[in-house]
Amino acid sequence: MDTDHKFLAGLDPTGRLYNEDLAPATERKWTSYSFFAVWMSAIHNIGTYTFVAGLFVIGLTGWQVLASILIGTGILFFGMNWAGKMGQQTGVPFPVMARISFGIWGANLPALIRAVIAICWYGIQTYLASTAVVVLLLRIDPGLQHWQDQSFVGLSYLGWACFVLLWVLQLLVITRGMEAVRRFQDWAGPIVWVVMVAMAVWLFAMADWHIPMSLSVKPLAGGDAIRGILTGAFLLVATYATMLLNYCDFTRFSRSERAVVVGNFWGIPINFAAFAAISITMTIGTVVVFGHAISDPALILAKVPNTFVLTVGALMFIVATIGVNVVLNFVSPAYDLANVWPKRITFRRGGIISAVLALMVMPWNLYSNPIVVNYFLGGLGAFLGPIFGIMAVDYFLVNRGIINIRDLYRSDEAGEYYFRNGVNPKAIAVFVPTAAVAAVVALLPALSAIAAFSWPIGLLSAAAAYFLVMGGARKSSVDAVGAKGGFGSLE
Repeated sequence: MDTDHKFLAGLDPTGRLYNEDLAPATERKWTSYSFFAVWMSAIHNIGTYTFVAGLFVIGLTGWQVLASILIGTGILFFGMNWAGKMGQQTGVPFPVMARISFGIWGANLPALIRAVIAICWYGIQTYLASTAVVVLLLRIDPGLQHWQDQSFVGLSYLGWACFVLLWVLQLLVITRGMEAVRRFQDWAGPIVWVVMVAMAVWLFAMADWHIPMSLSVKPLAGGDAIRGILTGAFLLVATYATMLLNYCDFTRFSRSERAVVVGNFWGIPINFAAFAAISITMTIGTVVVFGHAISDPALILAKVPNTFVLTVGALMFIVATIGVNVVLNFVSPAYDLANVWPKRITFRRGGIISAVLALMVMPWNLYSNPIVVNYFLGGLGAFLGPIFGIMAVDYFLVNRGIINIRDLYRSDEAGEYYFRNGVNPKAIAVFVPTAAVAAVVALLPALSAIAAFSWPIGLLSAAAAYFLVMGGARKSSVDAVGAKGGFGSLE
């Protein structure tokens, strides 16, 4: 169905928890290609290439890297189907979805954790993309080096100009709403394939059309190889764990559950495997051609002698970086901040606040500080597994997919999700210790061997504990809706 105003009629638009952006979606225009394009934007970027190349650098062969990617994307595919189903059936964004398990006010805890991670990484990704623009401009006009040698609060004048340029371009996309995001993804996602395929063909030619996928820079023994494959798989899942939380921000606009599943299938295991195949082929190609592995495609591009080709390739990588930033790091905080004060902060205002905060944290300084990136952002990232575990168990097992949409926007004590003063104390009681365990596993040097598994450890422990403390499934209100009828029905 494209529209369904059935449940909007029962909502109170004057309530403290309601605004038009947080209300259940009624315009459902996103198709399977829309979700395929979202995943192309999320995957087709320098970060994914670097991740794939990193697995090769630690000792896996090309074939073992692909095996690791297939395992990770298989897990991710099923997880995103669950997360997507929650959004498609209810039509609500992530912070409103969190009200089901954490309470109408308690939902701000997971929402703000997700927002802080997204805002910091939004700034960092914008900064990294701006450095590519700096390199490009210096290649075109070396005279600009004068502006590169002068700096303000840790960033050169030329760096400031490039950062602000990309900052504004991204803001123009997000402040036009989710339909603008969909249209941008439809063409931004595929564009990087052009430069990637071109570079792969160039490397193939330079390597006399022979790139051995069985090559390894430091071969691993049987047990170490298996551990490396599984570590890579769960690191991949953890990398995209942020999307597991707020995938409903996108799937709430889906025409059907099938559109989500089909888009996920082509976008995650198929598309990721294809991109990984090109990435690992290029990485091995750099060993054959240049004698060492190059884990940054921008550095490969810089070796192309033709300035025009370099310029086109760099621009495509910039577009790709904007795409992944909008998908992973901008949509979520726009909704998350709107949830804090719905009557004053809309999706557009939340996006503007997020962008301003991403600028104010001076991401170039964050990125250069490994303590901030590894411990602060890494520790917060470890919290995402327990949050998703609680929300998924609450939705599918405790509530059995039957949700009282109207009460998600009620702030009075009679509301089903009011719990105790608007907070579900059982959810908090489960989240705090399981998040602490996940953070310890992720950050403690003595546990570095299992650090990659912090996300599933946090998710499974929180899921099991939450189901136990909630006493299993509960009976929902007669006004509730879910998979078998009402809003989001596939019938």
